[in-house]
Amino acid sequence: MKTKLLFLCSRNQWRSPTAEALFRDHPRYEARSAGTENGARIKLTAGHVGWADLIFCMEKKHAARVTERFAAELVDKPLITLRIPNDYALMDPALIELLRRELAAHVDL
Repeated sequence: MKTKLLFLCSRNQWRSPTAEALFRDHPRYEARSAGTENGARIKLTAGHVGWADLIFCMEKKHAARVTERFAAELVDKPLITLRIPNDYALMDPALIELLRRELAAHVDL
């Protein structure tokens, strides 16, 4: 069974979809992404949180929003903040490098 990874940013436009793409065909992980803002391309739901084994937030504000809205669904789920600012475009090589570096402590790429 694959470990389920959920990646979160504000609008689900650049950072979290890039992180999701890194795991698209990975043999050990299944990945999804969502955004914490109302106008997100894919808006975070309780279903996303319930589905995930590990949840990665790009910034502290995303972790705070998830904790505030979905406290019950977060019980016994690791919530990890990667500290990746909103300074990158989708699939930006610098973003991919930063994601790989930050994720290395938590998952095998």
